Amino acid sequence: MRKPVLIILAFFAAFQARSQSLSEKEKQIIQFIDQHLPDAEKLLIETVNINSGTLNKEGVQKVGTIFSKELEKAGLHSEWVPLPDSLNRAGHLVAIRNGKKGKKLFIIGHLDTVFEPDMPANPWKKLNDSTATGQGANDMKGGDVIAIAALQALQSMHLLDDATIVVYFTGDEERAGTPVSVSRKDFMERAKLCDVALGFEGAQGLHSVATARRGSSSWKLSVTANTFHSSGVFKYGYGAIYESARILNEFREQLSTEKYLTFNPGLIVGGSDVNYDESKAVGQAIGKSNIVSPSCYVSGDLRFLTEAQKESARNKMKEIVAKHLNGTKAEIKFTDGIPAMEPTEGNNKILQILNNATKDMGIGETIAGDPGSRGAGDISYVAKYVDCLDGLGASGNGAHAPGETINLKEFPYLIQRAAILMYRLIHSD
Repeated sequence: MRKPVLIILAFFAAFQARSQSLSEKEKQIIQFIDQHLPDAEKLLIETVNINSGTLNKEGVQKVGTIFSKELEKAGLHSEWVPLPDSLNRAGHLVAIRNGKKGKKLFIIGHLDTVFEPDMPANPWKKLNDSTATGQGANDMKGGDVIAIAALQALQSMHLLDDATIVVYFTGDEERAGTPVSVSRKDFMERAKLCDVALGFEGAQGLHSVATARRGSSSWKLSVTANTFHSSGVFKYGYGAIYESARILNEFREQLSTEKYLTFNPGLIVGGSDVNYDESKAVGQAIGKSNIVSPSCYVSGDLRFLTEAQKESARNKMKEIVAKHLNGTKAEIKFTDGIPAMEPTEGNNKILQILNNATKDMGIGETIAGDPGSRGAGDISYVAKYVDCLDGLGASGNGAHAPGETINLKEFPYLIQRAAILMYRLIHSD
């Protein structure tokens, strides 16, 4: 039991020694954060214990109300952005202040979690000195609290004076209201007026952030075929199931080795009589072993790092689909989802500012994480308009799972990291 304690003490001592590279103001920022850490933890516990599943509109708004008051303490004016009733979503929390100094920051979080009220409750519980569990503890109420605490620290020293800050906490990140042209319209319009977007999705430790995230889209494959007794298979045709199998296997053979590209058939239904309810993702089929199947349906997703990669993959998939087996026809349709946050030089420049900050803090080097390890997120909607950095939120494990955890030892350093990054961006030339 003594060894982990010694490691933590050694890390803290090294941090104190090397943080001499920080300016006096930056040291004061860190001091304020350390002194007010109990307040940040209290805010986190309070909001984790409120169910705010995406479809729990009342819960999402309740969390938004709490965060709104905290953002007001940071000198921002908050407002609620409602969405049309047809979307069945709570809406979004926005907090702003306008100025003329430094980079204009667009800070991204979300109020909702994947845990709806009908799921087993998982209230805040401290497991040990370094770990706690709770619904949304790291995805992403922990990230929201990190952003808020960092802003409050800067405001306490008047370091947000004459700065432009837009904090945008969406209410439906985990299950975006459709069409996204409506649910993300205000989100994108406000981002376009800023210079840098900082996303507070979960951190992969203290030494890695995201300069890129893959995008996601969906595809639907419909296959029809001549039907007859199974004794004539191969001679008169192959049927819809064989054709579907050919197409899926060629997808795998021709595209599966391309870096950052994935495509997954999540559902397949084939037989003599096929029905599929897209709204519920439920399929039913009737068939016999002595009947060559006349129809088959497959749905799946496609994930990519760039728009060019997405379009190239789609074209190859279309070519594969067009090579029909005898007696069959097939059609594939694609639907756009969340765009990619592509790696850019602008994103790398923001990373370099953060890297310099963490080295000055004594934390060490910060590098770009593997974009293949992250799914799509809200920041991707605005990545083509502003420079972006994501993964600045809380660290932990098991996001989206009942036992989701947050790393409490890293929590204060992540707040400090965020605050120093914001300070340097705001006060840059």
